[in-house]
Amino acid sequence: MPVERIAAGARGEARPANVLVMGREAAVAPMQSAAHRAGAFAERASRWGVVLAGGDGNRLRKLTRFICGDDRPKQFCPLVANQTLLEQTRIRAEQIIPSQQILFPLTRSHRAFYLQEQGIRPSQRVIQPSNKGTAPPIVYSLLSIEQQDEDAIVAILPCDHHYPDERVFAAALEASFDLAARRNGSVVLLGAPPQGPETEYGWIELGPSADGAGGASFHVQGFVEKPSSHVARQLLERGCLWNTFVMVGHVRGFLKMVNTALNGLVEALRNSRLWAGSEAHLDDSLYEHMQSADFSRQVLTVQPQRLIALRIASGGWSDLGHPERVTAALRAAGVDPWWMKEWQALRRPAAVAALLANPAVA
Repeated sequence: MPVERIAAGARGEARPANVLVMGREAAVAPMQSAAHRAGAFAERASRWGVVLAGGDGNRLRKLTRFICGDDRPKQFCPLVANQTLLEQTRIRAEQIIPSQQILFPLTRSHRAFYLQEQGIRPSQRVIQPSNKGTAPPIVYSLLSIEQQDEDAIVAILPCDHHYPDERVFAAALEASFDLAARRNGSVVLLGAPPQGPETEYGWIELGPSADGAGGASFHVQGFVEKPSSHVARQLLERGCLWNTFVMVGHVRGFLKMVNTALNGLVEALRNSRLWAGSEAHLDDSLYEHMQSADFSRQVLTVQPQRLIALRIASGGWSDLGHPERVTAALRAAGVDPWWMKEWQALRRPAAVAALLANPAVA
């Protein structure tokens, strides 16, 4: 779907253009003009995406087992509608990025599930021997993309997010690509306006405006991961943002950050067989000697000076990290999937005790 049609009605009629609300003071930036959007569309050839789909989804395992009857990770489960979370993320990414330029890092033990994802071509798959955290698949994908296109601008997208209004996210991702193209030494990090003093999300502390007084983007001052209730309330009052872990940046800007923080990992992966347009399988021997590494904790948090935070419009966002988060997000969005009532009934103490007492069911 062309980007400029995202805000159109069901029959294609025109609607008033949305605005993108960004920045510590919720500055409002109007949607780009038609001429500007046409120019951005012409630049799509330089856009690449990496959809992180190799996680094990342990925190959501009880719910996904209830819905699907097996131990599939959450990205392969249709939590919200008939589409899996991974399918929804793929469709979301393809609105902005050419489909053939989106890579999907996956984990070998999930083969039975990722083969069911009909929208992902074998040529887009990057198969890891095991899950070693977010850093190895991101670094491998960046090195592979750099080898194909040294001018690439890359979006890193988790596949466990829920957006009640997809147009809000599409506008924010479009703005991130535009900002990253103008600031190729920085990485743009999307921040969600907080809905309360959340203690289970990471927070972005905002520094000065990156675009001058009244601008729509901000330098990143620092991060706070899973704060106490008291600290979370202070962060909320200061206008800090929730960290979505959605990032957009020039491939060389990303790699400069990674080289500084994880030079050994970069060199190990650079010397491996990189993705080159067909399904890639990373060597077992490489992963056997590799330590798990978290991109957010080991790369982003130690180099905030390389980051620019862009606030997405208030449209709701959740990372669907655990069952309570899923049900709360769906209720807030007015979504009532078939499994919701049964699941909530089972969560009552008596029902849970009865379920655990039956070995055939548990």
